[in-house]
Amino acid sequence: MQGGAGRTAPFRPEDVHVDSKVSIYPISQATTATFADLYFRLTFLFFIQRGSKQVDTPDQGRMVGETGDLMIFPPGLMVTMVNRPVLGQDYRALGVSFPHDLIDAVFGDLPTPAAARGIQILRAQAHRPADILGLIQDTLDDTHLPDAIRQHRLLEPLIWLRAQGIHLPTRVEEQPISRVRSLIETDLSHPWMAQEVAAHFAMSEATLRRWLSKTGQGFAKILLHTRLEHGLAQLQTTDAQVSQIALDCGFKTPSHFSDAFRKRFGIKPKDIRSAAD
Repeated sequence: MQGGAGRTAPFRPEDVHVDSKVSIYPISQATTATFADLYFRLTFLFFIQRGSKQVDTPDQGRMVGETGDLMIFPPGLMVTMVNRPVLGQDYRALGVSFPHDLIDAVFGDLPTPAAARGIQILRAQAHRPADILGLIQDTLDDTHLPDAIRQHRLLEPLIWLRAQGIHLPTRVEEQPISRVRSLIETDLSHPWMAQEVAAHFAMSEATLRRWLSKTGQGFAKILLHTRLEHGLAQLQTTDAQVSQIALDCGFKTPSHFSDAFRKRFGIKPKDIRSAAD
C-alpha cells in the first residue's frame, strides 16, 4: 500500500508477472524548435545523445538536460520543450516509454513524493545512464528471448532508477485527457466525433464536454493536439514521407497537416528533418 502507518512488503522482482510493451524511439531533429503543451500519457525516459533538451513546466520552471544525461518524465505531465541540435549536427536522443503496470511493479511499495510527479534528471558523469540504455536496447532487439525473460529484464532499468533515488508515481488514475487521447490513438485516421467518444465512455456528449472542461482543453483541441503530436513523433523517429504522416494522423491533405503543424509549433514539418534555408 501507499502511505499509511503500516509497513509495506519489500519489492521482489520474482513476484512480478507482467505482459507489457516497452517501446524505444530514436529521435533526431535538425532545427531548434519550441513545442508547447506536449502531453505525456506514459512514463518516458529520454537519453540525450547529442545536443540538449530544455523543458519548462508550471511547477518546476526550466530544466535542461545535456549530452549523456537522462531526463525522466512521469505520466500526466504537460510541458513546453525545446530540443537544441549541436552546431552543424542534428539533435539526437533515444526515448523509451514504460506502461503503467511496469512502473507499479517496481515502485508500488513506495510512497509517492511530490518530486515523483515532476521531471527528474540523472547526469551523465555521476550516473552513466548510457549503460542502462544498452540493457534496454539489447533486450528489445533479442527476438529469441522467451517472453518471461524479456519481461523480467525490462524491469531491471526501473530497478536501477529506484536504486539511484528516483521515484515514479504509481497506480496512476487515468485523467480524462489521457483516456480520450488513448482512445484516439487507437486509430488516428478515424474521423472521431465527440458523440462517438462520449458513447465509448458510456456518457452523454454534454457530460463528456463537462468532464473534459477540467483539463482546460475541449474535445476538438485534444483531437488536434493528439494528431499533431503523433505527427511530430513520426517526423522525429521515422523516415516516412510527410504526406503519408499527414494521412496517417487523420489530416485530409498534407497541406492541412503542414498548416496546422506550423500554426502550433512555429516550424514546417519538413524543417524537423532538415535545417531551414
